[in-house]
Amino acid sequence: MNKNQVKGHTNEAKGKVKETAGKVTGDKGMEYQGKAEKHAGKAEAKYGDIKSDLRKNKEETRKARDEPLNDPIDK
Repeated sequence: MNKNQVKGHTNEAKGKVKETAGKVTGDKGMEYQGKAEKHAGKAEAKYGDIKSDLRKNKEETRKARDEPLNDPIDK
């Protein structure tokens, strides 16, 4: 997990708590602020997922280029 994924999931959880607290207390402003924070956290976590996938793909590509090709034409 990278820092964007951790931060995103943390913000998502904090937003969910704030949203719930807003619903319980009847504070619409807090509820909407919590929803916004929750969705921002989801977006940041998704950005972290994409970043992680790109790194993994880059490493796999680099590894594939270093390995010799097993092409029957070359034999």
